[in-house]
Amino acid sequence: MERNPLRRQLQIMRKSLFDQGYLDEQFVQLEELQDDSNPNFVEEVVTLYYRDSARLILNIEQALERKPYNFHKLDAYMHQFKGSSSSIGAKKVKAESTLFREYCKSGNGEGCMRCFQQLKKEYATLRKKLEAYFQVARQAGPMETACRPK
Repeated sequence: MERNPLRRQLQIMRKSLFDQGYLDEQFVQLEELQDDSNPNFVEEVVTLYYRDSARLILNIEQALERKPYNFHKLDAYMHQFKGSSSSIGAKKVKAESTLFREYCKSGNGEGCMRCFQQLKKEYATLRKKLEAYFQVARQAGPMETACRPK
């Protein structure tokens, strides 16, 4: 068991992110790329994700305001957003992105709207949880090697 209380809290937070289905294996792979030469790699990648994905969300919101819906354009935006979300291991966000794309393919505008609202909730929740996680990580100091969630 970890003796450092901040390190223990960090382990609990990390485990919770996986147990609650917010993150998947891709996040572990990002952690494995982090080393002494770039100790904040994962946080930097996640920060870039949220900065860049905000533009995609805005594009999707604007496209959903235009009737009739351009499902091809909506699907293209969501395809890009899903790829970005997958790259950080955002499991719930990725799942909502997949569902949104299915609604696009079937021409279901109402489904797209409902799904997009849920996607934005999952996106915001993950952001808050990761911000709290990285804040504790900075306080706890450099991490040892990454390990798979149990």
